[in-house]
Amino acid sequence: MQKQAYEKEWARLQRQERQLLQRRARRREKKLDNWLSDKVPDKLEATLNAAFAKAFALIFDKGTAVIEKTYKLPDLAEQYLLDSYALQQRGEEKDLRTFSRRAGGTAALHTAVSGAAGIGLGVLGIGLADVAVFSALLLRNVYEIAMRYGYDYEGDKERAFLLRVIAASLQWGEELYRADAELNTFISTGGWPEAKRLTELTEEAARALSRELLTMKFLQGIPVLGLVGGAADLLYMGRISEYAELKYRRRFLTDRKADSR
Repeated sequence: MQKQAYEKEWARLQRQERQLLQRRARRREKKLDNWLSDKVPDKLEATLNAAFAKAFALIFDKGTAVIEKTYKLPDLAEQYLLDSYALQQRGEEKDLRTFSRRAGGTAALHTAVSGAAGIGLGVLGIGLADVAVFSALLLRNVYEIAMRYGYDYEGDKERAFLLRVIAASLQWGEELYRADAELNTFISTGGWPEAKRLTELTEEAARALSRELLTMKFLQGIPVLGLVGGAADLLYMGRISEYAELKYRRRFLTDRKADSR
């Protein structure tokens, strides 16, 4: 890999990360959230927390094999090897950008599918049941992004990274800066500032999702009007996808630099 190509791609990554952090420096007040806040049942957030945590745990325990049947796992692995070979042989900037281009395409596809599913269920007034669908699509999305960069998604280490990425992507301001710094520390050193059990990380990711999606899932439970709430699936899938792609790309570039020494 050419040094100049790496430096250009690293600079591009850092610029995109800075832009993301700047966009999310302050939580944006939503008029719809303010209008619905006193109408949302008090117990709904706890119910959503439990639903997301249960969905993640179930998929990790039994559902990953099912998700893998929805895409061609050998083809993804083979494509990564081909892209890696091209990078090793030529090492040009375009070869490096192939990985982010493929990961971006994966994210765009899943974002569109998630939006269509959410809107469809919203029209029918199905809110809470959408949690399982959204969770499965979300994990499939991040799984494929990870694979585009050559990373596994099985095992506690990889699941911990994945869950931290999901939780961080939904933070704002100082919370986001802190979570982002922790992820960058792990990428650089292989260690976390604070060790946490997988169950704790699952609950944190579930809380982040339920907090952001609370009013939208409430609205999604109302027939016809629910299509507005369902459309939030597209928004948040895109938001998580963007952040996940950046963090896996940072990990990929960091590891590549270490391997080339």
